[in-house]
Amino acid sequence: MPERAHLSIGEVLALLQEEFPDVTISKIRFLESQGLLDPERTPSGYRKFYESDIERLRWILQQQRENFLPLRVIKDRLEGKVSDGTEVTGEPADEHAAVPEAELAAVSSAPAPAPAPASAEPAPAPVPAPPVSPTRTAAPPAATATPSPAARPSSRRSSALDSGPSAVSLTRDELASATGLPDKLITELERYSLVEGRPMGRDTLYDEEALVVARLAAGFLRFGVEARHLRMYKVSAEREASFFEQVVLPLVKQRNPAARRQAVENLSELASLGESLRGAMLRHALKGYNL
Repeated sequence: MPERAHLSIGEVLALLQEEFPDVTISKIRFLESQGLLDPERTPSGYRKFYESDIERLRWILQQQRENFLPLRVIKDRLEGKVSDGTEVTGEPADEHAAVPEAELAAVSSAPAPAPAPASAEPAPAPVPAPPVSPTRTAAPPAATATPSPAARPSSRRSSALDSGPSAVSLTRDELASATGLPDKLITELERYSLVEGRPMGRDTLYDEEALVVARLAAGFLRFGVEARHLRMYKVSAEREASFFEQVVLPLVKQRNPAARRQAVENLSELASLGESLRGAMLRHALKGYNL
């Protein structure tokens, strides 16, 4: 560091770019707008990064790169708490949570896994969810799952960010019953951060996103695709989300309700465009199979 006690944002960028080639000034500003950084300002408004600010930024970037943590989780860890109020450290909560890039590349380039042998135990068939206690909302049965965007009425604007049913709150047993997944496979989904529950007293409760992911994972399982193979979808989604966040950053920085509403609308449109483009690219890659 220079003789003065602080660095400018440009100097911080130059300091960290060798270790984190993807970091940009826009990304540092975005992390600040999300409350993860709070550098001091000069009277003229320039940021002043001290050693503690730089170490905090370095830790955030490491968590994104090595553990693929979303910003809300990183923020909770920086504040020294999790949902149940217990203390946490800067280390990842699960030593198996991060999957090496080499393994992800191997999964995406390897041939499809062979079907499970006939003698193997088949995945349990989905069964109706159990009756709901007064304090929980039932998961919708499989027969009433949200229709695909193509099947929705044209009068309703579809969105790739619309997860369908909301206000779902399931225990682990209810999640297993609603999806047909055995407990050990739900554990595997949690191990690779595909499904997350939140502690609630003695129970762990799962929301609608966990239900959707678990049902899709059950579908993949019929083809011999395991939770570790599905990790590549999470990594890809988080990278795409990070890119979209940079696109709407100018609106977010305006800090007024109208601009923020526009940012949300733009994110929804970008997500729909990304979903359509991925479908087109996948069809192109598989056109040799006459899909």
